[in-house]
Amino acid sequence: MAVTIRDVADATNVSPSTVSRVISDNPRISQKTKEKVRLAMKELGYHPNFIARSLVNQSTSVIGVVFPSSGDTAFQNPFFTEVLRAISEGAHDEKFGIQLTTGKTEEEILNDVVQMVQGKRVDGLILLYSRQDDPIIDYLLEQNIPFVLVGQPTSKPDHITYVDNDNCLAAKEGTEGLIHLNHKKIAFIGGVNGLMVTNKRLAGYKQALKEANIPIQEDYIIFDDFLIEGGKHAVEKLLALKELPTAVLVTDDLMAMGVMQSLNEEGLRIPEDVAILSFNNTIFSVLSNPPLSSVDIHIFDLGLEAISQLVKRIKNPEEPVSHSIIPYEIVIRSSC
Repeated sequence: MAVTIRDVADATNVSPSTVSRVISDNPRISQKTKEKVRLAMKELGYHPNFIARSLVNQSTSVIGVVFPSSGDTAFQNPFFTEVLRAISEGAHDEKFGIQLTTGKTEEEILNDVVQMVQGKRVDGLILLYSRQDDPIIDYLLEQNIPFVLVGQPTSKPDHITYVDNDNCLAAKEGTEGLIHLNHKKIAFIGGVNGLMVTNKRLAGYKQALKEANIPIQEDYIIFDDFLIEGGKHAVEKLLALKELPTAVLVTDDLMAMGVMQSLNEEGLRIPEDVAILSFNNTIFSVLSNPPLSSVDIHIFDLGLEAISQLVKRIKNPEEPVSHSIIPYEIVIRSSC
């Protein structure tokens, strides 16, 4: 016969309601009582019925995680696997489960989110991206469901809790570093145009060139997918120009791998012919040949802060909007 809350209560000389409060980690229960009850639960083999508890509490103990594209594409990029690892760790500590979106188009992703919310499948959501004119943001604000944005919103920042880096300043400092190395022909390879992370880094790149009195060449600015293929496509466009840049600021390590592969295939040396500075400081930056200089945006910390802020908003609907900026550092290796 399955062990019940009553069995745990009898074994610890507390009421069933106290056991229930220990399970939900109620702050009104003393640490000593929590430890006693949890030890009894472990010894008796008691496992809470979270489905039943969810029906009583009107809570799912599940959070939704929204990707910018289908999982098979997103999981090729170590940014998403690392930020999801952090979210998973934080969710586990708070006893929350995770549900992921699987939509391949913006419309499918929105439909997934609507089903999560209308079906009451999640208590809140984390969006792993920020893009211009995103209907998901408007929908979540309208539904008044807790959510956290990884990235700076394009509008209504006073109504949206978000976690981000100072991407504009990071790109500006990175570009200034390339200028300091006497590069004046510097290209920018960004991810999908319209994503705020791309827009902010592009703004920092342009600001650095402007302050150094270096003309901005629009044909040196290229957008593509955050994939190896995206980096390769960008190099194809650069090679078609009359004058190849001597340095490239790439907004993602995975794209940078494609850039390096294509340059090597063309017989161009890194950094002698083309210097490269990238973003994210993932495992690719260490394993590449030569090792890749990259801006460490502390992906894991982004994910942990996102889940922390979301849990606060789920537990306290009156939690004020917050804006968390995670610090970054530029890690210099052999690519520049």
